[in-house]
Order: sequence, then structure tokens, then C-alpha cells
Amino acid sequence: PGSGRVPMKESRLLLIVIVCQAFVQSLCLNSSKPNVVVVMSDAFDGRLTFKPGRDVVQLPYVNYMRELGSTFLNAYSNSPICCPSRAAMWSGRFVHLTQSWNNYKCLDHNATTWMDELHASGYQTISLGKLDFTSGGHSVSNRVEAWTRDVPFLLRQEGRPVTDLVGNSSTLRVMTKDWKVTDRATQWIRHSSSSLSEPFALYLGLNLPHPYRTDSLGPDAGGSTFRSSPYWLKKVSYEQISIPKWLPFSDMHPVDYYSSFTKNCTSNFTVEEIQNIRAFYYAMCAETDAMLGEVISALRDTGLLNSTILLFTSDHGELAMEHRQFYKMSMFEGSAHIPLVIMGPGVKSGLQLGQLVSLVDIYPTVLELAGIPSPGDISGHSLIPLICEESEHQKHRPDWVLSEYHGCNANVSIYMLRTSQWKYVTYADGLSVPPQLFDLSSDKEELKNVASHHHGVIQKLDLLLRSVVDYPSVSKMVHLYNKQAFESWRQSLADNYTQVIANLRWHLDWQKNAEHNEKAIDDWLSGFI
Repeated sequence: PGSGRVPMKESRLLLIVIVCQAFVQSLCLNSSKPNVVVVMSDAFDGRLTFKPGRDVVQLPYVNYMRELGSTFLNAYSNSPICCPSRAAMWSGRFVHLTQSWNNYKCLDHNATTWMDELHASGYQTISLGKLDFTSGGHSVSNRVEAWTRDVPFLLRQEGRPVTDLVGNSSTLRVMTKDWKVTDRATQWIRHSSSSLSEPFALYLGLNLPHPYRTDSLGPDAGGSTFRSSPYWLKKVSYEQISIPKWLPFSDMHPVDYYSSFTKNCTSNFTVEEIQNIRAFYYAMCAETDAMLGEVISALRDTGLLNSTILLFTSDHGELAMEHRQFYKMSMFEGSAHIPLVIMGPGVKSGLQLGQLVSLVDIYPTVLELAGIPSPGDISGHSLIPLICEESEHQKHRPDWVLSEYHGCNANVSIYMLRTSQWKYVTYADGLSVPPQLFDLSSDKEELKNVASHHHGVIQKLDLLLRSVVDYPSVSKMVHLYNKQAFESWRQSLADNYTQVIANLRWHLDWQKNAEHNEKAIDDWLSGFI
């Protein structure tokens, strides 16, 4: 005592602890580079990866990953729509930085992704399935609806959400397109990966559980059909399905009402209809989980599971009739909250993390796993300190996440800043449309906008948001882009414009007063042309 020496037994114990920590850190920080597999679904509600949401549907492979890896309880999409959210994931940058405004306007085709970085550092790389992060995709209707979103007319743009029961109790493969690409991925793992002398990175993009296109509404129709088979519906616990509460129309925020109307959700729905839509959606999630399971099985059977980092996530969630909406394009939890589960060598098992994270964090995380320095211009922060190191070694990271939305089914730009307690949602220039504020600690259903009761909180969060993004300027930029893009498209049609615009997927409402709608667009463009 008092000599300053560490007793022999304690010194050995300390040595063991140091060696173990070094071993875990070496796995996470890549003295030996792991393989990387990313499975990204579409429209998967992140709340299904932890209680109480996970009780509603059997997801054995998500559960397997959760038990052997780390689950993020507060992971968010940086823009709750397909292409912009994926642009954020692939680039590691917020969508206002890449000007990924809608499903048509996203990253340039030569943009550098984290997969490019891995390939340049010696990884064998392969990307399969839905990518959807570069400009030029999606339907004409989708892009025109985004461009004209603040024209003062109100038109239904989607089919009414419906369910479609197919097959029988033995029908496993409902979404055949996804199953085919999953088969390609597992075949590659089983037959090609074992012969590689370098580590590999595999990306698998799935369409499920995104709703199916409603074929009866034509080739430009959106996805308003929730389709599954009795086999998958058996995985759903109907007694656990909650029927969401809806605000009366008079109490809805004006942007939320616009979204509900354009998504064709303002008519009457029975409780049975709502329950079935939600049940079919959960069944589609179960089918997605099975595809994830095929990837896990292929890695396990080839002996690669213990040397591979596996990450499961989604581009956004699915409202499934919460807030009188389906689809996404909203900052409500069902739309913006995504799954993020990571397992592999050095990743803590059974860990549930409450830190706020988002899709832009995947880029620096994957690069750190591969021992590649992250570029200085990315928005994300590596998750490795959270899942591989002790808490005292964690690096500083923001205690907020940003999401923004500039596409169709919302008539202004939307910005969301989420902190531990609050969700602050503001619009356009921050003045012309009232904000929303939800206290998620007491209002998980987001039915009580308390913005008018917490002016100090609003002021503080708005100041923080403006330090991240000059959102009034971004909104102006998007508004100008929309007019420029629409006018260019209109001129390209010449004499066919009137016929084409009248027959997009809003045609039923458009043709009720086509002359008025065309004039509304002319007035919107006046002073611009």
C-alpha cells in the first residue's frame, strides 16, 4: 500500500482487459478488414425492430440480428421518400447539400458513393436490386406532382389504399422481383465470394415492403396496393394491431391535410379496412424479413458470417393509415423512423442504443470499418464508437437528427429536427406556414401539436436548425427549381401539353375542371417565364 505498484493478480487482470479491448477495437477498426453486407429495404417501419412494435409481426431474422448485434432505437430517414433518402445514404450528405429534391432530381450519375470508396481501397464490390439514388428515374406523374406542389389546386394523386390477397397458405414468394434479386445475392455469396482473395462488399436493395402499384389505375399509377398471401398473414398478430387515432379535419395541420387529400385518404374508411391495410403491410414486412434470412443463411453456410459486418436498414417507413395517410412523405414517426440493425465481428451483442442517428451515418461507418478516412464534407458520423467501444471512448456526435422533404404530396418544403424529447417540424420560410412541435416523451402518437405552448423551445430548436441548414434559402431554391423544371418539361411537349397533363395519375380530378387547373399553373408561372 502506498508504493504505487499494482498487485500481481490485479496487473494480470488489467492486462487481460487491455488485450480484450484492443482485440474488439481491432475488429471494429479493421486491422483485418471485414466483409460488408448492406440490405436496404423500402418503406420498413423502424419501430418494428423493438418493443412494442415487434410484437405485432414475426420477424425472426431481424430478431436474430438484434440478439447478435446492435439495434438503433432512434434511426431516421434524412428525407422520407425513395430517391432522396438513398442519395443521403450513398453520399453521406444531407439532401440540401446534394440538391436531391425529389424522386427525379437526386445525385449525378458520377457521384462518389461509399461503395466507390470501398472498391478503390481493394474491396470486391457488387450492388444488386433497387439502387434508386441518381437523377432521371420514376414516373412523369411523380415528377410533375413534385414540381407543381405549391400550385393552388387540390388533386388526388394516388389510388385509394387497398389490400390484395393472393395465393394460399403455401405461397411464400409473393414479391417475385425481390426474390429473384435475393437469389442472385445468395448465389453470389455461395459461389463467388469464397474464391476472393480480398474482402467484399455486397449491397442488396429490396422493393418490399413498399406497396404495389395499383394496376387498374394505369401504368403511371402509384403504389397503393398492399399485397400478401395467407402464408405471411399468419405471421401477423391481429390482436396486436393498433387502430390509429385520427384528428378531425378541422384540427389537421394544413400540410398534413394536403398530404392526406392527395394520397386519396380523406374519404371514409372502416375499422376493418384500416386493420387489414396494416395487417397486409406487416405481412409484407415478414416477407422482407425472410429475404434478409436468406442472406444470413448464405453467409452462415459458407462460414463467412463471423467475418462479415451485416447491416439492415430502409430508406423510410410506412404510415399504413396513421394520421389518415399511407405511404411516406411526412415527418411523422411511421414515415421517418427507419430500422438500423448491425451485427458482425466486434459489434456488441444485444445492444439497444437510444442515440439519434440517420442514413448519412452509414457512409462514415462503412469507411471506418474498412480503415478508410472519411471525406471532410460529409454530414454523417461513424457509428463505430457506439457499437464497438466502451461509452467513455465514444466520440462527440450531434444530439439531433435532420430530415427534410421537398417532393410530391406535400405542398411546401418540410424540415424536421429531432432531439431526445422534441420533434420540431417547420415549413417553407418558417413564417408563412405554422410549425409543429411534438413532445415524444408524452405523445408518441404525435396527435398534440404543442408549438403554441412552448415558444422558448421553438426558438431554441429553430436556431439550432438554422445553424445546420439555411432552410428559408433552401426552400426558395427548390421553389425556383420546380418552376424551371416544369416550364422546361411543358415546352418539350409543345402542342401535346394540354392532353398529357390532363392524363397523368391525377386525371380524374383534373378533368373535372381542366381549364381552371391549367390557368392555376399559368398564374403560378407568371413573372417567371
